[in-house]
Amino acid sequence: MRVLSGIQPTGNLHLGNYLGAIRNWVRMQDEMDAESHCFFFLADMHSITVHETREQRLANVRDMAAALVACGIDPDRSVLFNQARVPAHAELCWLLNGTARIGWLNRMTQFKDKAGKNREGASVGLFVYPVLQAADVLLYQATHVPVGEDQKQHLELTRDIAVKFNTDFGVELFTLPDPIIPKETARIMSLRDGTAKMSKSDPSDMSRINLTDDSDTIVQKVRKAKTDAEPLPAEAAGLAGRAEALNLVGIYATLSGTTPDAVCAQFAGQGFGAFKPALADLLVAHLAPIRDRFIALQEDHAALDAILEKGAAAAAKAAEPTLRGAYEAMGLMR
Repeated sequence: MRVLSGIQPTGNLHLGNYLGAIRNWVRMQDEMDAESHCFFFLADMHSITVHETREQRLANVRDMAAALVACGIDPDRSVLFNQARVPAHAELCWLLNGTARIGWLNRMTQFKDKAGKNREGASVGLFVYPVLQAADVLLYQATHVPVGEDQKQHLELTRDIAVKFNTDFGVELFTLPDPIIPKETARIMSLRDGTAKMSKSDPSDMSRINLTDDSDTIVQKVRKAKTDAEPLPAEAAGLAGRAEALNLVGIYATLSGTTPDAVCAQFAGQGFGAFKPALADLLVAHLAPIRDRFIALQEDHAALDAILEKGAAAAAKAAEPTLRGAYEAMGLMR
């Protein structure tokens, strides 16, 4: 079994990233047997579809590497690297551009959402972004890819590209990856709007809990989180129509390893004046060690670069047979 997943280095992680994906990555890493491998990469080549300065991009990659290690990704047990250090990603992407079809890419809903009405002004990179994603996955013969619901379409495209390439050139080069969508993955919403996902792009920092927030900031953000005047019900079903209340109860359940029903039973009849301090204490206890580890790593550029270089060397070695096979299948002499 080979598992591959990537994340864009766009700044600090927040609670939604951590509970929604990173904890599952760590769990998979810890549960892998000796014959299985986890590849986790920082998608810095994907990040060029958004303009950033050189300095900001370098900082983002290092900060994200530090955050992932602080959250529990172990560079000695998993392959952790940044995409740009493995040129095979860009090479295979170009080869797969000959297989992918414009009609397929036109159906990608994320491009439509991100380009909006300014489709003609969007970068070519944003349009072919899913082909690079396909290359990311297929290079490593990944059998499984952890994805959210919003990325399932891109993984389906990856399978379509793999099937067409294998068929067109009469080879069995690419493995068809399956999605991993853990049922227990938490969907963490904004602290200011329970109907919107927690996001770094939200202009209000009070809408999210960053993994770099200190304990006082976490307490303040929880205290000011939007709620309602009703007490907590005895069962989670009683939270229907109360998006903000459901979100906070869900965060508590995820962090404590229990269920929303159990949390409601524990706090039944109590208001948020009692619940919020308990949630803040739980968040501080859980996130403080991660923040401390992150801060210790963040400024050690040499250590972070060494981790990424080590991972890139392992990734390049793993990717080389597949890239060579693609060139040979297409009759391209190197």
